[in-house]
Amino acid sequence: MRESWSRYSESLDKSREYHKRWLIAISNEVRRKILEMIDDGRNEEEILKILRIDKKELDYHLKILEWGFCIQKEDDKWILTKEGEIVKFLKK
Repeated sequence: MRESWSRYSESLDKSREYHKRWLIAISNEVRRKILEMIDDGRNEEEILKILRIDKKELDYHLKILEWGFCIQKEDDKWILTKEGEIVKFLKK
């Protein structure tokens, strides 16, 4: 699903859409925690246990993070994209 920034850089409206999606993805506290855990190398099972949420809720948040350009799937593992690396600057 990884979409390229270049697809959104063609016009101001597309750029706004790109930034809107990214902001929606990172504005949720649970999703920021998920980004931190992905950055720490945790898998989905570990994230489920730590956050005490069900698989359906995790899948929803992962979908939003992917839609917002923050994560992508490589093989069977989630990794941060450049956009998702914002979490490194938000850590306490």
